Formats: sequence, C-alpha cells, structure tokens
Amino acid sequence: QVQLQESGPGLVKSSQTLSLTCTVSDASITTHYNVWSWIRQPPGKGLEWMGFIAYDGSTHASPSLLSRITISRDTSKNQFSLQLSSVTPEDTAVYYCARRTYYSDPYDSWGQGTQVTVSS
Repeated sequence: QVQLQESGPGLVKSSQTLSLTCTVSDASITTHYNVWSWIRQPPGKGLEWMGFIAYDGSTHASPSLLSRITISRDTSKNQFSLQLSSVTPEDTAVYYCARRTYYSDPYDSWGQGTQVTVSS
C-alpha cells in the first residue's frame, strides 16, 4: 500500500513562498506511468487540482497558478515538492499530495493532508 505524507510549515506570511514536501513510501516516484499531484481544499470550498510531476520528471500545472507554482522532485529521497510564491490569505487551504497510476486514472492514494494558513 502506497503511503504519502505531506510536510511543511503550517503558517506562511503573505507575499512569501509556501513550500511543502510529499514523502512517498512503498512505491517509487519514477515508476512508469505514475503521476504525482498536489491538490488543495480551501475552507468551505471544493478540491482544487494544482499540478503534477510525472514519473519522467515532466510537470504540468493549473493555468490559474502557472505564474506562481513550481513542482519538483528528489528521486534520491523519493519525494516531490510544491512551491507556491507570492501567497495571499486566499491560498489558505488543506494541501494534499496524491497519486495516479496513469494520467487518466482516478487517484488511488492520498496523503492525510496538511493545513496551511496564510497570514495577512
């Protein structure tokens, strides 16, 4: 059973950069055709897909976040990371990492989520 665990600061100041890491266990982030995503849920709202990094290191991000988001990975640690720059209180959310075994498949594994609050 694949396990994902988000980690990072729970409080970030406005205009700073939010940085989170997802540590993956019992699966390799380079396994063909796995796709590793970041998803968030603001308070009182639905899930918002932010972007992904695929098994081959390619990335894709939501157009609404394209100017602020960076997704990267460290294969030696089996981790992938999210950086979101110039945050505002509207970026306050529970942030999840999740896996798809193929681009079009449903998510089959999720982290427990981590609350990030952006202070004004």
